[in-house]
Amino acid sequence: MTDQARYVPPAVWVPPASSGGTFANINRPVAGATHEKVLPVGNHPIQLYSLATPNGVKVTIMLEELLALGHSGAEYDAWLIRINEGDQFSSGFVEINPNSKIPAMVDHSGDTPQRVFESGSILVYLAEKFNAFLPTETAARTETLNWLFWQMGSAPFVGGGFGHFYAYAPDKLEYPIDRYAMETKRQLDVLDRQLATNRFVAGDEYTIADMAIWPWYGGMVRGELYDAAGFLSVHEYRNVKRWADEIGARPAVIRGRKVNRVRGEPEEQVPERHDAADLD
Repeated sequence: MTDQARYVPPAVWVPPASSGGTFANINRPVAGATHEKVLPVGNHPIQLYSLATPNGVKVTIMLEELLALGHSGAEYDAWLIRINEGDQFSSGFVEINPNSKIPAMVDHSGDTPQRVFESGSILVYLAEKFNAFLPTETAARTETLNWLFWQMGSAPFVGGGFGHFYAYAPDKLEYPIDRYAMETKRQLDVLDRQLATNRFVAGDEYTIADMAIWPWYGGMVRGELYDAAGFLSVHEYRNVKRWADEIGARPAVIRGRKVNRVRGEPEEQVPERHDAADLD
């Protein structure tokens, strides 16, 4: 029996001196800014403050897809937010997203700057602004939003649950890893069954639902998340793998996943993006 297995919750929880794990230095039970810092603003209407996590990649893929369609108004500056160093707790970032999570965006194209936070909200905002990647017909739009919000509601089990206990926690504990591995595989099965009869997640059309889901579940079956492909037997999800590889080959996806990236091969890292040439 480990100490963790014998843990009995106290009547009132008190934050530990250190929770351990990869992100222990930035964990805290309160919101708000920890330091003053004004965020930089570039020359384009859209200013993105992010990091190339699965949630951050959703938005840079969307912006690159819009540019590939010829929407010049989607030109953007992407500024690096190093979440492991606490950049998301600066006063400037908290003004854009009180929840201190990436990605966050400001659209300066109107009379008043518009802040947008939460990756799903940013995708919908951009889709409606440029009338792209979100069907206007009611049934198709609803199905796209069904799957977008499925991802938004499910990903915490994959990232904050499975990813945390499998890859980032200071100790490998059987119960939480089993619990979240079970749910992650169930979600992959949900997606695999949907893709058995559909080219893309919401049907025959590539949408913001695919852009939201691909960095998480596509990354999982392509062996790009948590080094857990073998552990989760991702080869079982053949339809997800087919879909993930098709989307991964799109030029805009290849470009978008490089933005704000500071890990991986050097040619895949573009910490900041201020012009299309930065990705070339």
